[in-house]
Amino acid sequence: MGQIIDLEIGAPKTGLAKEYDTLMRGRPGTPFPGSLDRPEGYGFDNYAKIFGGGSAEAGEKKEANLAQVVADMDEANVEFGLMVGVPNSEIGQIHREYPNRFKLFAWMNPRDVMRGVRELERLVKEDGANGLRVSPLYNNLPASDRLYYPLYAKCVELDIPIRVYTAMTYANDRPYEISHPRHLDDIAVDFPELKIIAGLAGWPWVGDMVALLRRHPNLYCDTAAHRPRHFGTSGSGWEPFLQFGNTLLQDKIMTGFSRYLFNTSYENLIAEYQGLPLKEAVLEKWFYQNAVNFFSD
Repeated sequence: MGQIIDLEIGAPKTGLAKEYDTLMRGRPGTPFPGSLDRPEGYGFDNYAKIFGGGSAEAGEKKEANLAQVVADMDEANVEFGLMVGVPNSEIGQIHREYPNRFKLFAWMNPRDVMRGVRELERLVKEDGANGLRVSPLYNNLPASDRLYYPLYAKCVELDIPIRVYTAMTYANDRPYEISHPRHLDDIAVDFPELKIIAGLAGWPWVGDMVALLRRHPNLYCDTAAHRPRHFGTSGSGWEPFLQFGNTLLQDKIMTGFSRYLFNTSYENLIAEYQGLPLKEAVLEKWFYQNAVNFFSD
């Protein structure tokens, strides 16, 4: 197997990253000072009910530290990866400690408007942030909301991409379709120069995702948070994704391994991809070349 690029590596849940993760899984929107305790199993805790385990983090692999993450990457021939869950304040330090091993996207609150725009520019120019991460799942604001638009305009100016959480959410205290692929259409229409990654590939709206990938030249997607073997399961809804990903969209799909969710090795996940009905040349694009092209163009 040749070189690999991973579009979703989980940051070790230590220190500030752990604190951020807890805060983001809380009540959506601005908390009310007199809010009462919510029902047991509500919100992000519903993930534990859906996928099993005893907490909202059920099934997540806890990486010991960044050195171990890099060692695992080296063993699996992963050239670099997009790491999620990194606080903005740690972007510069990670780049200094492990140059060229990670793509680190800044998180910005769109309600900060121009203050957020200026901070994004600082993070890119001073700390080497590689893009903007947009997570409607956490802030309960669709990615097409105009509050994001100053940030998107700055991304075009800085020539950096965005990655948008694009899939159904099981957190049952916010709309299930807040991250529907349709929200990407407005963004791509209004910012045709902006490079966009649809993180998680839009399930269960796979047909919409396929159509939008065909429609917009600068829209790509990754396979993060999905066990690769299920892409080939009959009735899973992924049939159009594999069909077009093997043909017309073979240059638009990048692999995100999300090992922290599946508690398994790169080798096992790579083998699952190799078991899919994909042409060898196409699989090499999914694994490596598409990401190289995306980040170098």
